Amino acid sequence: MTQRPTLLVPNTPSAAQSTPLMARRMPWRSSLALVAVLLSACASTPLPPWPGTPAAVQQPLPRVQRGTVVPAPLGQVRENVVVTPLQSSAPAPAAADSAASVAPYGPAVAARFAEPPTQYSTPGLGPERRSFTTNAELGQWLRNMASAAPRGPTTASVLSLGASQQGEPILGLLLTRAKGTDLASLETNGRSTVVLIGQQHGDEPASSEALLVIARELAQGLLEPLLDRINVVVIPRANPDGAASGNRTTASGVDMNRDHLLLQTPEAQALARVVRDYRPIVVLDAHEFTVVGRYLQKFNAIQRYDALLQYTTTANYPEFLTKASQEWFHQPMLGALQSQGLTSDWYYTTSTQPDDRRISMGGAQPDTGRNVNGLKNSVSLLVETRGVGLGRMHLQRRVHTQVTAITSALRSAAERATNLEQVRSFVARDTASQACKGQVVIEAQATPTQRELTMLDPETGADRILKVDWNSSLTLQPVKTRARPCGYWLAASATTAVERLQLLGVQVLRIAENGGVLADTYNETARETTERADVRGTVAGSAGTIRIQVTPVRRAIDVPAGSFYVPLNQGLANLAVAALEPDTQSSYFANRLIGDLASTARVMSVPSLVFEDSDE
Repeated sequence: MTQRPTLLVPNTPSAAQSTPLMARRMPWRSSLALVAVLLSACASTPLPPWPGTPAAVQQPLPRVQRGTVVPAPLGQVRENVVVTPLQSSAPAPAAADSAASVAPYGPAVAARFAEPPTQYSTPGLGPERRSFTTNAELGQWLRNMASAAPRGPTTASVLSLGASQQGEPILGLLLTRAKGTDLASLETNGRSTVVLIGQQHGDEPASSEALLVIARELAQGLLEPLLDRINVVVIPRANPDGAASGNRTTASGVDMNRDHLLLQTPEAQALARVVRDYRPIVVLDAHEFTVVGRYLQKFNAIQRYDALLQYTTTANYPEFLTKASQEWFHQPMLGALQSQGLTSDWYYTTSTQPDDRRISMGGAQPDTGRNVNGLKNSVSLLVETRGVGLGRMHLQRRVHTQVTAITSALRSAAERATNLEQVRSFVARDTASQACKGQVVIEAQATPTQRELTMLDPETGADRILKVDWNSSLTLQPVKTRARPCGYWLAASATTAVERLQLLGVQVLRIAENGGVLADTYNETARETTERADVRGTVAGSAGTIRIQVTPVRRAIDVPAGSFYVPLNQGLANLAVAALEPDTQSSYFANRLIGDLASTARVMSVPSLVFEDSDE
């Protein structure tokens, strides 16, 4: 195979960045034998046996007893841990606490949610505190973790990931036992990486407070032994502006958790760079859900559960990653929560429309962090705790729920690190091998069904079992499928789309010489402008999307030098499909990152093209 031709692609040796089906500076038409060899290499990858128990591969983790998910005194200050004290400050009460003085329900409901046995300590959890941890305090907390005198091989380093729309720093903490904290050292270290993300929605503070606890425990506490097997990047607050104002959205009014494919906001771009550069095997996204609000309006009932959980549910997510998410993470997390007396169910939500009584699991659109990070061949988990609308009520219990779930995920990742790398390697190769063959799902939807859902009576606090219409994302129904292309051609003018794809980690090649390809172009048959929507309703901050209907038309097209090719014989092929098929609401065309249909085509045979040399 010739050297890898790329255009600003991360320098990683993973199978996720597969060598494309073309040579650099070497026309295919002059190497028909090489074409045959490469096409034979695209045969479907056989399924490996499902990995066995972790004990068969690795020894039990030290210092933390198996089954003790949140060992006391996790989260508390201990005599043998020396941390520079935070500078004294008296921040003004955060806007997020404006509803704290008015309980949204009575004592009978409140009694269902007792204080946890563990009391956690962060700046925002002080007993006299009226505001949550400020972004300045968060930064100082992380710097203290990084500057504390090391007690062993663990190194902590503060990561400056970018700035919010109002100029606030978005910070992370890298914790590792590698010899250095640069990407090359982590690669040499050989340990897999886990990324933990909190407070994408500014009015969901328990996730941020919990991740400060997790950061300290990994740096110098009871979770530190997990770093024998994994690196961890902790990003406690992805939306500093929303946290400061107590708003769900970014400063521009965008729901950043619907921006992970389009990457319109600097906040979503910062997270995309982290996942692209650190290539985590697990990404956990921590949120809080509405407790009263529209549930009381629609059902005269209140949310019952401490935690709602879900993993990736979107079209073309590899079945082995779904299996790993379910067996290696979801099931242990349920047990961990139960062991702490905490209740849980699948994540669900309901529309903001008062007359729509349907209950939906998290959506199937490839736009949330949960789904987009899954299409990057990671196990991608959502943990939601009860919190939105509660102010500071039950805050210690909410943080305890987050810490319990996150710790469970970290232990699962450490125990299964070798298995997870095997699965990721397989699915990356298998995804790449499917280029030019079979069908690909363009759009899918949840399956309508019914189920019994337990909620709380707002007066008595007793369980109320409701039969509801339930949209299940665990089984998706294909809405639209097409033949899987070999790749996509993009016009030279589609530079914004190319930049966003590269930010996601997708390989994009620039064409060096004029050529031609056999392609399906798009014949538009209908068009309308509609609101971009999810299972809750209209997506905040999104402009109207262009919804079109198209018919593919097969023909030979000229492709000029300077235009682009996105090969599908790469591990992130399914992410490229989500972005580039124009007739879905999440696509780059629908959201105006690609200007017109003539700027893109589906390449339907191995191209005979010459590509620019890589700068690597």
